[in-house]
Amino acid sequence: MRIFITGSSDGLGSLAAKSLVKRGHNVTLHARNSQRAEDAKAACPGADGVLIADLSSTQATKSLADDLNSKGPWDAIIHNAGVMRISSSSRGPEGLPTLFATNTLAPYMLTCLVQPPPKNLIFLSSSMHNSGDATLRDIKAASYSDSKMHNTMLAFWFAQQPAFQKTVVSSLDPGWVKTKMGGAGAGDDIGAAVEDYVKLAEGALGASGKHWYHSRERSVHRGAADKGAQEKLVKELTEISGVRLLE
Repeated sequence: MRIFITGSSDGLGSLAAKSLVKRGHNVTLHARNSQRAEDAKAACPGADGVLIADLSSTQATKSLADDLNSKGPWDAIIHNAGVMRISSSSRGPEGLPTLFATNTLAPYMLTCLVQPPPKNLIFLSSSMHNSGDATLRDIKAASYSDSKMHNTMLAFWFAQQPAFQKTVVSSLDPGWVKTKMGGAGAGDDIGAAVEDYVKLAEGALGASGKHWYHSRERSVHRGAADKGAQEKLVKELTEISGVRLLE
């Protein structure tokens, strides 16, 4: 299988990449800059290569989609990249808030632009989505929890689209695990989280439009499952990015 993982220079993305390589898959990594790309290659020397793109930039995200299309088709894409502890004043090259552009807008844009869609598509969510703002009052000012609400909404929305009928689209809560983002106090099983990445990339967990935690389907905040809210989110992302899903 040919698999692409965003944000795979360290943390769960890197661990999942190493596990998938050991299972014989062709894995392409992603990093936001050249130094992180070197880190990614050092951590997972068996990977096929590393694509570099700063996902806080809409132009860089579009260029990444072009790279993926030139190297495709893909069996699985994992939207793993995300930022958490970052100043609300931080902005990407086009002036969009870094957290919103990286965590919410980039996975939306890539999913719309990479054609054909992969066989398996995974959006990284979190239990923190339950405290996200489902009213979508100001999505550009999203907190981390808001962005995880958005990721869950996007997984459910894309799963319903005709263009993704042949794709298993999943939302994944990897749990609170000991990574740079999770911190030393995290108590969930990191091995179980990596196993979920592998199973979803390989299409081993089944039906599309599901939310997973430790290989079991889990319910989500009712706002994330609201189709009207999903449509509202996608409409706003379309207007902000100028990118829409082609039927």
